Amino acid sequence: MAAQKPRVLIIGGQFSGTFCARELKKKFNVTVVDAKEYFEYTPGVLRAFVKPAHLDSLTFTLQPVLERKMGVKFIWGEVKELNGEKKTATIKPMFSSQMDTVAFEYCIICAGCNFGPFKPMGESLWFPTVHEEARKVSDWKHIDERFIEGRRRHVLEEYHKLTALNKKKATILVVGAGFIGVEWATEIDHFFPDIKLTIIDFLPRCLGPLPDSAANYCSEYMSASGIKEFYDCKFDPKNPDFWKKIELPDGADETYVCIGVKASNYFMPQCTLSDKGPGGGGWIHFNKHLQVVKKPTEGGAVWGDGTIYAVGDCNLGCIGEPPNFEMPPVPKISYPGEEQALHACKNVFIQEAAKGKSSPPKLINTWWPWGAGMFATSLGPHDACFVMGANENKGSGYMVNWWIPASLQKEIIETSKVDECADRWVGICIWHFVHHTPIHLWGKAPWFL
Repeated sequence: MAAQKPRVLIIGGQFSGTFCARELKKKFNVTVVDAKEYFEYTPGVLRAFVKPAHLDSLTFTLQPVLERKMGVKFIWGEVKELNGEKKTATIKPMFSSQMDTVAFEYCIICAGCNFGPFKPMGESLWFPTVHEEARKVSDWKHIDERFIEGRRRHVLEEYHKLTALNKKKATILVVGAGFIGVEWATEIDHFFPDIKLTIIDFLPRCLGPLPDSAANYCSEYMSASGIKEFYDCKFDPKNPDFWKKIELPDGADETYVCIGVKASNYFMPQCTLSDKGPGGGGWIHFNKHLQVVKKPTEGGAVWGDGTIYAVGDCNLGCIGEPPNFEMPPVPKISYPGEEQALHACKNVFIQEAAKGKSSPPKLINTWWPWGAGMFATSLGPHDACFVMGANENKGSGYMVNWWIPASLQKEIIETSKVDECADRWVGICIWHFVHHTPIHLWGKAPWFL
């Protein structure tokens, strides 16, 4: 009788989660758990709110892909508690009022984050509201976005709201001129040309730490489109002088806040979560092997037995304290999440191979991924700019592609990435060697892996 494969629990079915499932499925019994029934390509979801038909190209239901194509198990439910000592996860399945307990030998947390720092649970348009406690305080609690149809209903609702604003030639204020804010303002401007748009940021220019060439390109586009820009400007909606400063003395008909991120690691014990960081903290502490560790005030030791990993947007993003980082903050975007997912999977293989041996496993170290410095910023459907080579230093990187070629590049990235996450061969062929590069010529990775 063949030995049973070790069990791996993957929390989260987005980019890193589907990536880990594909990497581990041959040698492990893999279970993926997600609070929603579908995958959604977050970098492209802004287009869906102004062109609802676009949502179909960004989403697919997880169960058929994970169970029928990949051959792994999928649980549609929310992880309520993760126990590092017992190595169990308490899960509330979608169609049950009772809790299930799932045991594992390895766990990779790919839970992502939320994007609304001013909301109590981080609610925003850019990611579905799927957690039980978040739904109780949701601004759209009449819609259940755990279902793909609920997400579609929300997209349609926002689209009709923008249509009404366009008919009345309303004013919209976009707070935050990072790449999300710039994309959102330019998408609205293209599809709803009668809306009057204003964008602000507390920094001296748009696109924050990215190079001047990209910031100037986006600013010139917005200026030519009639989008008013105000920088070095703090958002203070209760102050009449603020509205006068941005030339909206009567306020805006609608305001969209596009700044920052917020943690959503509600299932983790407090001893593993940061007391500070973006959105007020709550990010998972990890070491150079991506193992979950306790916070420094709790001693910083490995949590559990070192078989639980945190990758991508859910973790703190850095190791050490400023200015002496062991690894500086990594942007919370999809590429570094998948890169870290590969490192975690390799360490799972190493740990499993070392079982029964006298010497401890030699785990690989993670690093600041070179691809984390790549940013594609859309300027409506027919223009964009692409930056590569950025790092933790302000103004680093190079704008290497722009205008229609950059727009087409982003479309190719989006289409092929969704194809890969859906376990289709064309997308897998395109993206496999992005993260499985045997020799590294740039960045902070080791030469050979």
